[in-house]
Amino acid sequence: MTAVMGCGGAGQGSGEAWQVDVVEEERARVVELGSGRARTVDRGTLPAGTREGDVVVDGRLDPELRARLTREVAEARARRAVPVPRGLDLGGSEDPPLTIPREQ
Repeated sequence: MTAVMGCGGAGQGSGEAWQVDVVEEERARVVELGSGRARTVDRGTLPAGTREGDVVVDGRLDPELRARLTREVAEARARRAVPVPRGLDLGGSEDPPLTIPREQ
């Protein structure tokens, strides 16, 4: 999953800035930072060793921007997380499901 968050101006003063979404044998899907538009490119147009989630700016990997985007996504997910009420067991119980007749 690729998220484009808080990256307005990610490629300021640069030509192209993408985040790699999916890498396949010969093609890759990238998301343009800023616009969020996805497009397919030849894998050969990406720097050698590019992995999913990497950020490419002007044809070079940008590990600092990748780390920033990863951190922003984690913070956004944490803000949206719903706390589990005290005493609620999400693991379920050992009792048989309600769909099985308990009377035997």
